[in-house]
Amino acid sequence: MLRCSMVESAKNRWSCPSVILVATDLSDLDRLMPFAFDEGAATGAHLILLHIVSAAEAMTADASGMPYYDPAGALDVAEKTLQPYCEIARKRGIICDQVIREGQCAQQILAAARQFNADRILLGTRSRGKVSKLLLGSVAEQVLRSVNIPVITVGPEARLPVVGNHPEQVVLHATTFREASRPSAVLASQVASVLQARLILLHVLPPITDMRRKGLPSGLDSAAMQELRALAAEISQGIEVPVEAKVVHGNPSIEILAESAEHHACLVLLGATHRSALESLTRDRTIYKVLAHARCPVMTLRETELGRTGKRGTMEQGKGKEGQMQVAGPAPKV
Repeated sequence: MLRCSMVESAKNRWSCPSVILVATDLSDLDRLMPFAFDEGAATGAHLILLHIVSAAEAMTADASGMPYYDPAGALDVAEKTLQPYCEIARKRGIICDQVIREGQCAQQILAAARQFNADRILLGTRSRGKVSKLLLGSVAEQVLRSVNIPVITVGPEARLPVVGNHPEQVVLHATTFREASRPSAVLASQVASVLQARLILLHVLPPITDMRRKGLPSGLDSAAMQELRALAAEISQGIEVPVEAKVVHGNPSIEILAESAEHHACLVLLGATHRSALESLTRDRTIYKVLAHARCPVMTLRETELGRTGKRGTMEQGKGKEGQMQVAGPAPKV
């Protein structure tokens, strides 16, 4: 059932995308494509399956074991691998095409997003090394830091919900109260409306012992809860899905993941800003921890984009603070 009308898609292409770019390394297709099919069915978007053939992938060996460069062979394998998924999509009434290119993966993904005027990117992530739960694959990391449209990542623990087990869909939006908070909450409400899902606005406060030691009201009595309730009341106007405000105490990434699991969220929405590669690899990163552990897809959007009004969104003007992250808690950084 398509839930995005042509009018809605033209009005807000972030929540009702017309084109979704699905970037795959082929090994993640079985995990990635069920979500891509759901996205296409829910929004009516055109799916473009993109695979980038790298130099290493194009290397093969002859009968004697001597390596040689065979890009044509790699392209052929990719085409044959993607074709069945395109056919499945078309049988479900989803427009789907495949695109295969050679080059550097992140650069080619960004170039394809611009070329096809993509409104959303869907890609898989994988862990690596001893600090695997803190790091994404390098391609996903580069795309996440560079692209100016929503990115939905499907982590290694993400699974589609079993039909009938959780009849109510839930979108979880972890928010702070910075200047760009309202636009991101508006986007979350629009996405929840498209999915016909209940929206939970979550704010993570410092540990309750720390707040009590400082004499600050906590939990339902906190100033954050009052502000969150006001935000929920504001963005709930004009949409037909319930919006709930909730505050918890603790570590941001742990609490976001716990709330997502408890409510069986179908999507977690966060915001992020650009940082240099060095900063990205050396800081405690709430967003990347959530991406690594989340049991559902995670939508991220750079905070600087949330505050802009342009062709792809209808958000109100706001100026995000560079270097901050639109997630809950005591200013964790990407």
